[in-house]
Amino acid sequence: MIEVTRACSEQQIDALQVRQWPIWSCEASTFPWQYDERERCLLLAGDVTVTPENGEPVRFGAGDFVEFSAGLRCTWQVHQAVRKHYCFG
Repeated sequence: MIEVTRACSEQQIDALQVRQWPIWSCEASTFPWQYDERERCLLLAGDVTVTPENGEPVRFGAGDFVEFSAGLRCTWQVHQAVRKHYCFG
């Protein structure tokens, strides 16, 4: 599953210490992905559609906080270059 919190609040960002998490970036592209464990991320920039295997596409972008469930198989379509803080586990 994919859970999106639109325009994540600074209070939530601070509580989770998101700004301490590593940063990942990716240029516009399309690729398959599988989550072996849960990932939480905060998009700093970009526009993305993630389509779960046998599921509906989910679109999100800068300012959104996103959680991906462990075991999720999906395809990432990066419309605009992505930069995000991320945390596994």
